[in-house]
Amino acid sequence: MFSIHRALATFGAFPEVEVPSPDRGGAAPADLAAMVTTAMNLIAWAGTAAGVVGVLITGTMMAISHQRGESSEHMSRLGLVLGGCILVATAGPIVGFFFNAPGA
Repeated sequence: MFSIHRALATFGAFPEVEVPSPDRGGAAPADLAAMVTTAMNLIAWAGTAAGVVGVLITGTMMAISHQRGESSEHMSRLGLVLGGCILVATAGPIVGFFFNAPGA
């Protein structure tokens, strides 16, 4: 590929251009890092709020079914909601453990 490009460049088909390579030392720009951190914090709060709402809705459905004398499988729903809450609560620390730079 490079030899074809160089051959065509000798005939003037493609001009030789020096492309600068940014050197940031492997770190993201500060503005981008701040925006990503803000977005991740908002997503974490939304996940926590969804978990709380899920537990409240499941509890309400359990109470209504109990009052009517109906039996249903609300415990499995509650287990799924609580499993989701655990996943949301542990996602941040797990990702931080694997992706944080040493000494950061």
